[in-house]
Amino acid sequence: MDSDFLLVGGLLIAAFAIPAAVSAFSESRPPRAAAVALALGGVLIVAAVLQRPTGYSPAQIPAAFARVLARLLH
Repeated sequence: MDSDFLLVGGLLIAAFAIPAAVSAFSESRPPRAAAVALALGGVLIVAAVLQRPTGYSPAQIPAAFARVLARLLH
C-alpha cells in the first residue's frame, strides 16, 4: 500500500475519533471506540512516515491528500 494512502487514511480516522470522543464524554460513556480509532489512526500515520524514506513534513500533507484524491478519481 502506498504511504500517501496510509497517511491520509490515518489522518481521517484520527480526525473522526475526536467527535466520537466528545460524544462519549458528553453522554458519560467511556470513549472506547474513539480510543480504538485514535490508536488505529496513529498506527497508520506512523507506518506511512516509516515507509517513506524522507518522511512527511506538515507542508506535504495537503499534497498527499491531493495525490490520493486524484488517484481515486482517475
